[in-house]
Amino acid sequence: MAVGRRTILGLSALGALGIAFGASIQNFLGNAFGSGLGGLLPGGDRFRIYTITGTLPKIKDRDYRLKVSGLVAHPKTFTLADLQAMPVTSFTKAFQCVTGWRVPNVAWEGVLLSDLLSTVGVKPEAVALTFESYDRADTESLTLDQAHLPDVIVAYRMLGTPVTTEHGGPVRLYVAQMFGYKSLKWLSAIRVVNTVQPGYWENNGYPVNGWLDGSTGPTNPDPKLT
Repeated sequence: MAVGRRTILGLSALGALGIAFGASIQNFLGNAFGSGLGGLLPGGDRFRIYTITGTLPKIKDRDYRLKVSGLVAHPKTFTLADLQAMPVTSFTKAFQCVTGWRVPNVAWEGVLLSDLLSTVGVKPEAVALTFESYDRADTESLTLDQAHLPDVIVAYRMLGTPVTTEHGGPVRLYVAQMFGYKSLKWLSAIRVVNTVQPGYWENNGYPVNGWLDGSTGPTNPDPKLT
């Protein structure tokens, strides 16, 4: 959606409300515009809230399910409680959008994607993973090697709280060394496959490998989780 002059002026009028009720106003604008205008408001967390469908899927914690299938020995569907019972990985890293904005020092917490894959047992012929969203539109992909990086997690907490609907909760993917479009929100399914299958944004012109430094891969991946 194009952002016109009247819209920008309107945001100024909402400035005071943004300071007092940043999260509520940000969520409202994310729902209304789907273009991240909430991230421009004072008092927000500097994220811009995007949705490609114009709506935000709302999944209750007790109803959440993550299906892992494909080339695995033990297909499984995980509840949120299942994920929370697994070994916890936490670190603080930035979130970088391909459109230019960046939020530094974001606290993340969840399950290493590699741990999840170990639980189901990946078959030898596997090459890549596909990811699906509860919005029924967005999809993503990673190679098996990328999925085993030490800072790729299935996240259920960020910014010190459970992942909100606006940020892709209750569970989202976070790929630290790639642009934000690779960190799929409202994660519903992971499928292990024998070939890389470009996701929604790749089919709309973005690189399949969205490395932040523009390389073909990390030259010095940092194993430390800070």
